[in-house]
Amino acid sequence: MTNDHVDWNYPTRMVVGAGRVNELPELCQSLGIRKPLIVTDPGLASLAMVKAINTACDDAGMHSRIFADVQGNPTLDNVESGVAAFNANDHDGVVALGGGSALDAGKAIAFASGQHRPLWDFEDIDEGWTLANTEGIAPIIAIPTTAGTGSEVGRVAVITDAQERRKRLIFHPQLLPSVVILDPELTLSLPSSLTAATGMDALSHNLEAYCAPTFHPMAEGIALRGIRLAQQYLPRAVKDGSDLEARTQLLVASSMGATAFQKGLGAMHALAHPLGAYYNAHHGLLNAILMPYVLHANRSAIAPKMEELARYLNLQNPGFDALFTWVLNLRQEIGIAPCLLDIGIDSGEAELIGGRAVSDPTAATNPIAFTAVQYATLFRNAVAGTFHSIE
Repeated sequence: MTNDHVDWNYPTRMVVGAGRVNELPELCQSLGIRKPLIVTDPGLASLAMVKAINTACDDAGMHSRIFADVQGNPTLDNVESGVAAFNANDHDGVVALGGGSALDAGKAIAFASGQHRPLWDFEDIDEGWTLANTEGIAPIIAIPTTAGTGSEVGRVAVITDAQERRKRLIFHPQLLPSVVILDPELTLSLPSSLTAATGMDALSHNLEAYCAPTFHPMAEGIALRGIRLAQQYLPRAVKDGSDLEARTQLLVASSMGATAFQKGLGAMHALAHPLGAYYNAHHGLLNAILMPYVLHANRSAIAPKMEELARYLNLQNPGFDALFTWVLNLRQEIGIAPCLLDIGIDSGEAELIGGRAVSDPTAATNPIAFTAVQYATLFRNAVAGTFHSIE
């Protein structure tokens, strides 16, 4: 890398480089935040780095508190508990610190803290976001500690409806954090298995955005570069977690993926959302396992784009088969399970999952409009490790 520290203003203000988390107090003050609520998860809350961040805010006179009642695949209860903590202590901003779950929960807490409607009213359906009280949305600073979800640059918070065991996408333009800190030092302790799963999540965002049939050349260009960064740096980061350059580039690839998927996502996410909610499985790992099965099912619609992508990645004999083989080999190299059965998911609820997948908002931009029956068959393929036709 030519620069260790860089600042960008697209898609929001982004502060990039090792040690940049030390600028958090100053960044809070620039947004008028005097009493930040630091939203993280229980595992991170006990670590020295989170305690140091909290202490740094306190030393700057900002009276911060830590809220860590956030589970993987955060629920409405998590958000409501966070809102109660936010309002009870008169906080005026949120620092969302962690992986995708903590980032989504923190964003939802900042959003819901000043609303008077149920959170589900703002689901990404029928312009629900227009009902929001924009003055009641607290400012957000996002600090990812994994390189995968890209939630730090997203305008959506994904929250699980525990009663219905499904995920809901809460959308509002102001869910895009005002400041993002990409500090690779915060990702150095991430285990190789999580590095692999979250890195494949970043790849899935870029890949599905690239394949989405909508017209958005800017997003498509970002997606191409994001895929290339994953190709170059994901194996490096999995092999050597202390590789600071690889960690930085993966954080960038993650943010690029979430910027690019304004163009759309597809069947990987249409299946991963209901699977994650129903089985409480890791979102990135689900996308990693589903990836080749979805590519195979979409082949007739995406073959020309896969040839273009294979050429950009300098794959031999560029075409769909070369790209498909690269994905399979990458998964094997970084230790991704080949099928869903290997992580304890069977096909017993195939019809239920298929029905939920077809109604997921991300299904709308899959290159082929699959039916619920086709999604169920695709799910069965991913469970069994087969590539049968879903026609």
